[in-house]
Amino acid sequence: MHMIVGLGNPGDKYKYTRHNIGFLAIDDILEDFDSPPAKTEKKAHVFKLKYKDQPVLFVKPQTFMNLSGEAVGELMRYYSIDIENLLVLHDEVDLAYTHLKFHKDRSAGGNNGIKSIIQHLGTQNFARLRIGIGRSSNPAIDTAAHVLQIFSKQEMEYMPELLDLCREGVYTFLTEGFLKASNNFNNKKVVM
Repeated sequence: MHMIVGLGNPGDKYKYTRHNIGFLAIDDILEDFDSPPAKTEKKAHVFKLKYKDQPVLFVKPQTFMNLSGEAVGELMRYYSIDIENLLVLHDEVDLAYTHLKFHKDRSAGGNNGIKSIIQHLGTQNFARLRIGIGRSSNPAIDTAAHVLQIFSKQEMEYMPELLDLCREGVYTFLTEGFLKASNNFNNKKVVM
C-alpha cells in the first residue's frame, strides 16, 4: 500500500494560500476518482482508493501544518506502510512558482510540516514532491506571512497546469517508483 500525503492547513480561509498547495494537489488528483468519500482517521482526512489495482491512501492531515507528523506517523503505523511507499507533497519557497522537484533523505529545509513528519517517523529518508511557490518579491514580507497569503490572480491562471503536472508526478511515483519520478519531473515546470 502507498500513502500520498498533501500538506496544508484545514479550513476554508486557508484553502488557496500558498502553504496549502499540497492539499490542492490531493484535491485535484481525487477528481479522477469521482469524489470519493473521506474518512476521518488518526487526525486526517483519508481517502482509500485504488490506482491501477494497487491500494493507495490519499491523506490530508487536519492538525495544521506544524503538527502534520502526528497524523502521518499514526497512519503509517496503523496501516504498516513501508517508508519507501510514502510520498509527501508540500510547498517550497526555494523553488520558483510552478517548478517541481522530487527528493528524499534531506532535512526539513525550514518547512515545519516536514520537520514534524521527520520527528514522528524518526527518519528523513522518505520521498517528497516539493511544489514551488517562490519567495515574496517584497522584502518586507517574511516567509511565514508569504506562505499564508492567497495565490495571486496571475498565479491562479497557471494553477490547473501546475496541478496536472503534480498529478502526473504522483502517478509516476505510484507506478514506476521514486527514481523514475525524479528523473522525469525534476526539471519540469509550467511555462508562465
